[in-house]
Amino acid sequence: MSEFLVSLLGERLVNSEKAEVDVQSLGARLSLVGLFFGCSLNAPCKQFNGSLCEFYGRFKKASEHKDKLEIVFVSSDQDQKHWQDFLQEMPWPALPFKDRHKKMKLWNKYKVTSIPSLVFVDAATGKVVCRNGLLVVRDDPKGLEFPWGPKPFAEVVAGPLLRNNRQTTDSSSLEGHYVGVYFSAHWCPPCRSLTRVLVESYRIIKESGHKFEIIFVSADRSEESFKQYFSEMPWLAIPYSDEARRSRLNRLYGIQGIPTLILLDADGHVITRQGRVEVLNDPECQLFPWHPRPVLELSEANAAQLHEGPCLVLFVDAEEEGELEPAKELIQPIAEKLMAKYKAKEEETPLLFFVAGEDDMSDSLRDYTNLPEAAPLLTILDMSARAKYVRDVEEITPAVVEQFVNEFLAEKLKPEPI
Repeated sequence: MSEFLVSLLGERLVNSEKAEVDVQSLGARLSLVGLFFGCSLNAPCKQFNGSLCEFYGRFKKASEHKDKLEIVFVSSDQDQKHWQDFLQEMPWPALPFKDRHKKMKLWNKYKVTSIPSLVFVDAATGKVVCRNGLLVVRDDPKGLEFPWGPKPFAEVVAGPLLRNNRQTTDSSSLEGHYVGVYFSAHWCPPCRSLTRVLVESYRIIKESGHKFEIIFVSADRSEESFKQYFSEMPWLAIPYSDEARRSRLNRLYGIQGIPTLILLDADGHVITRQGRVEVLNDPECQLFPWHPRPVLELSEANAAQLHEGPCLVLFVDAEEEGELEPAKELIQPIAEKLMAKYKAKEEETPLLFFVAGEDDMSDSLRDYTNLPEAAPLLTILDMSARAKYVRDVEEITPAVVEQFVNEFLAEKLKPEPI
């Protein structure tokens, strides 16, 4: 257990008194680590830190599991004085200020896209136990549900579901269905845009004979807004008044932003968290239920995924539809092998794979990352770390790609700044 925690956090942490904390000793007693991603200059982080301090104090004083949990601050501060002042407010340790590489690895590994964020991970394996710790602090202030592990979807969603004609049906009616869990709100313009597309997708999928249902989990700010928005939807919803169930679903899937559409199989297991991208990329729903594809063609709809972690992007000289296929076939076996390896470990793949042709989206990406105009061009882009890796070779072969990927994952490549 301790050895893994050292590989995850490093050998030493530091506390508010500037004393070093030995991770090996710390890991010997822990079963759960809460990684608190934040920044001293961010007002919501400052506010959440106060709530987390109260939660931590109660837990350490009264819980029978008080020795099993530790919080670790993972800062994105650029100024050491600001970081040190913020750390003074915390009763838990932090990653050292100068350990930027370790911090960035944690941001990427746990796909943190917004702050504050609190991710609870198993101290022995690093696997995510609960992605949305903010809701744990709010909903379980005494820590009675420790260790806050995931429950089956059927258990979390259990209860009455609404139709927009005010009739209700029980959640047991979802058995045997693919389910889309749709986190959205009327006040959010991208949500309203997606809802219009999703209504048509829902119709197409239902008419094709699939057993499919969508559950709307509202983030509206009033029941009136919820009712107005839900009136546009032909599917089911968690009652707005059932805030506890809405919160549990947010917690279960670690929702960090909206709109988010999670696709589940008939057993309640996640097929993809990228339902929004899939719906926009596949308006005819020909690829439903949208199992993850090893290699994606870069488009405006999926470009946001470039910011979710490191991405291999193979740029090729292709303008017409279908010309990207040879490039996809070249890197697909490597992508499939990596996906299978991490799926067996029940972990998310550490690298996404894209092919990009000659279009405005590719040009914008090249300009933003200051890449040469060459094609083919093999790159790995890590937007959150503002780093890029370029393999400059005369011919790109599967062996070249596999070696590039392996060297990146082994941290043998030297990054260039974006």
